[in-house]
Amino acid sequence: MLSPYAWTLAFAAMLVASLALRFWLASRQIRHVARHRGDVPAAFASTVSLAAHQKAADYTITKSRLGLIEMAFGGVVLLGWTLLGGLHALNQALLAWLGPGMAQQLALLVAFTAIGGLLDLPFSLYSTFVIEERFGFNRMTWRLWLLDAIKGLLLAAVLMLPLAWAVLWIMGAAGRLWWLYAWALVALFQVFVLWIAPVVIMPLFNKFSPLQDAGLRERIVALMQRCGYTARELFVMDGSKRSAHANAYFAGFGRNKRVVFFDTLLNKLSPAEIDAVLAHEIGHFRHRHIVKRIGAVFAVSLLGFGLLGWLQSQPWFYLGLGVGPNLEGPNDALALVLFLLVVPVFSFFVGPLMAQLSRGHEFEADAFAVAQTGRDDLKSALLKLYEDNASTLTPDPLFVKFYYSHPPASERLARMAAA
Repeated sequence: MLSPYAWTLAFAAMLVASLALRFWLASRQIRHVARHRGDVPAAFASTVSLAAHQKAADYTITKSRLGLIEMAFGGVVLLGWTLLGGLHALNQALLAWLGPGMAQQLALLVAFTAIGGLLDLPFSLYSTFVIEERFGFNRMTWRLWLLDAIKGLLLAAVLMLPLAWAVLWIMGAAGRLWWLYAWALVALFQVFVLWIAPVVIMPLFNKFSPLQDAGLRERIVALMQRCGYTARELFVMDGSKRSAHANAYFAGFGRNKRVVFFDTLLNKLSPAEIDAVLAHEIGHFRHRHIVKRIGAVFAVSLLGFGLLGWLQSQPWFYLGLGVGPNLEGPNDALALVLFLLVVPVFSFFVGPLMAQLSRGHEFEADAFAVAQTGRDDLKSALLKLYEDNASTLTPDPLFVKFYYSHPPASERLARMAAA
């Protein structure tokens, strides 16, 4: 058993180490991109203009600098919640107002989430209405942003409050194995949300119209049949009302399975390039990447719930983080919030393993797409998307290993050429 003092030192040391490493990696990224801003890499010299390359560099550097400020602010906020007593003060205030019980615990979760959202709001607004606007990507209006925010809050109240109540009830009533039952409930909830999202949640925010282009539709259906993939419908999403970025994705499963194209994607790629992008997404399906990722999420969350089940009963877990547990009522919500605050500090160091796994999946999906549609169409589609989204062609290699879920363009094209 740790003493509260030892736990405080361990937490502080990991926080300093993670922040230092994240600052160093971000600084490397900024310097590396700036150093290569003046010249398009030789592999892309014939396809990417210098102006587009410099725009991508400037976009990456600008976002990274905001990220540095946000990172420093987040560290201060984390210290404020924990060692400086913010969470303890909030918990005690709610106890004095509501007394111990379920109402106080739900209020703690809601208040913590609301305060965190308000603290993050300036960064989100600056990113959308300043940075994205400056580089020509933002199409969000203040009215649309406000409507999205209201819908998001209502959706969270409808979906998350009942889930939070159920988890807290299980924590208090299910005995020592509560964490197993709570994990099962959350896993089922996640599957339920994945199932209803395409037909219930996503249409609240975007308009989904059946793909009208008969020729393109015929090509896509033929490709899916050739690849052994079936979807209930092909949809076009009005992504352009929020952003100029382009994308395509699969959503849902079973009867709710859909293929969705951003309207911006259809406007910028040729039919053959759209085939290649879709074949890449089908490659994820054929290699069972989605199932593997969901399985990994469930496995990690099971470990997390098991760890929380142990930490919940350890006094040093609370005291070492500047929080006095309630001696006259349950501390389930308090333990849950503390756990959510602490886990990212420690899990950051295993992030590169998950990023590497994800990049491996992207290489496999690329190889599948090349086998189905040819190398040239996928290459030209990727280059258009990288240029359209202002993705830098010269990221820092170490930064890539820590953060990139998708390989940089140079690695993807090199792998395709080698194949």
